[in-house]
Amino acid sequence: MNVLHKPVLLDETISYLVTDPQGIYVDCTLGGGGHLNQMAKMLKPSGKIIAIDKDLDIINKTKKNISFSNVEYIHSDFRYLDRILGNEYLCQINGIMMDLGVSSFQLDEADRGFSYHENARLDMRMNRTQELTAWDIINNFEEQDISKIIFEYGEERYARKIARAIVNKRKEQLINTTLELVDIIRSAVPAKYRHDKHPARRTFQALRIAVNAELDALKDTLPQAINYLKPGGRLCVITFHSLEDRLVKKFFKEESIECICPPDFPICKCEQKPRLKIITRKPIVPDEKECEENSRARSAKLRVASKI
Repeated sequence: MNVLHKPVLLDETISYLVTDPQGIYVDCTLGGGGHLNQMAKMLKPSGKIIAIDKDLDIINKTKKNISFSNVEYIHSDFRYLDRILGNEYLCQINGIMMDLGVSSFQLDEADRGFSYHENARLDMRMNRTQELTAWDIINNFEEQDISKIIFEYGEERYARKIARAIVNKRKEQLINTTLELVDIIRSAVPAKYRHDKHPARRTFQALRIAVNAELDALKDTLPQAINYLKPGGRLCVITFHSLEDRLVKKFFKEESIECICPPDFPICKCEQKPRLKIITRKPIVPDEKECEENSRARSAKLRVASKI
C-alpha cells in the first residue's frame, strides 16, 4: 500500500501553515503522511515536525516510506497535546494542523470496519488498543443511547427507527459485521431514502465519532493548541462534516472577539483579549478538479487562524 496518499486541500493547507522553513510544526493527524511529506520538503534541516497519530499501524507504515531526520513521531491522541508537548514548546510552535475524521487508509482497510461497502467485524477504532468498539455500542448500549448517538453525531432523521431495528435484531442474534448492520439500516428507513444516498452513511459516521470520541477530542485540543503557537503561528483545521466545522468556526470566532460585554453596556468592562486572528473568513474548499479526482474531498473545509 502506498502510504503517501495525497490528502485533501494539500497545497492550500501547507501554504497557510508553513511560514518559516526553520520553524517547528505539529501534524496532529499524521494519516497517510501526505501533509508531513510536503511540510518536510519545505523545511530546512534546522526545522522540525512533530507528527502525532493514535493509529500505530499508520505511524509504522509512514516511517517506512518517509525518512526525514527532522520528524518526531508520537503515538498518541492529539487531545493530549499538553502531555505530548509539555512546557518545552509553550509559545514555540510556528504551525499546528489537524486533518480531521477517518483517514483514507483506515477506510480502505476493510478489516477496520469503517466502511459500509465492505464486510468486516464492527470495530471502527482508530486506536486499536482502546476497548470500546462499534460492536459494543450496537450490541450493548440501550436503545435510547444508540438513537441519541445516531441523531446527534450522524444528524440522521431516522435515528429512532434505526435504533429500534438494531435492538429488535440483536434480541434474535448478535450483530457482528458491518454488512449485517447495513441490512438492518436499510430495513428501517423508507424506500426512497435508500436510493438518494447510501442509507448507512450517517449511522456509520455517528458510530465512528462515538467510538473515537472525535468531537470531545477536538473541543479539548483547540484551546491547548493556542498555548503552543508563537505570535503569528498558524492553526489550520480541515473538517469533513458540519459538526466539526461548526465547532471550529465557533471556537475561532470566540477567540477572535475583542469584547464580550452585553450590547447595552456603554463602556467595555470585560477586558477580553482576543487570542486569534481569523485568516480565512470563509472556509477554503476543494475545486471541482480535486472533487472529481477524490470524491471524499467534496465535504472538506479548511479554516485558518493565527495567534495574536
